[in-house]
Amino acid sequence: MHKFALIYLMLLMLSACSAVKPIAINSELIGQVSEGMPAIDNSTAIYELAVRDGVTYQDVVDSLKSISVGMNFVNPANFPIAEHIKNRGIDPQGVKEVQSFCNLSLGTDIFLDHPEFLVFAPCRIAIYEKPNTNHQLKLFIALARPTYDLRSIKAPTLRAKKAAQELETSLLKIIYRASQGDI
Repeated sequence: MHKFALIYLMLLMLSACSAVKPIAINSELIGQVSEGMPAIDNSTAIYELAVRDGVTYQDVVDSLKSISVGMNFVNPANFPIAEHIKNRGIDPQGVKEVQSFCNLSLGTDIFLDHPEFLVFAPCRIAIYEKPNTNHQLKLFIALARPTYDLRSIKAPTLRAKKAAQELETSLLKIIYRASQGDI
């Protein structure tokens, strides 16, 4: 009887293992964070960082521009959403801005294999304020993750995957340093 109970228990364990959901496709496709940065939540396209206390909006903007140029990125466009909201007579409730960044060395490796990826170009970084737990506005910076966007491409090439991963890793470094007010 003991032998049958042991076999039954083993069968239950095996069936429990088979009921576990498989790892998502492209789960290995993710940028790398630097030491001190929060882990990436691979279930979302957004990577968000609170800006260090004492670092102003202008500090963040200056950092983004300086750091990105040093890492071979261009900043082709900015969209000051808060200004447009104000122009409509609505309180934007703090900073609301999207800046775009492009590194054609990395982007080309994706675009040549998958031209449809252009819908995600250039990469977007948002700077915004939102209420903290004390209902005071807190400055944040966030990235739309290129590796997450690449999930929209059917059967991406290895070259595109590697480029998206490197692009995301570079952008993560940029926003982290900008969130700290580095130049």
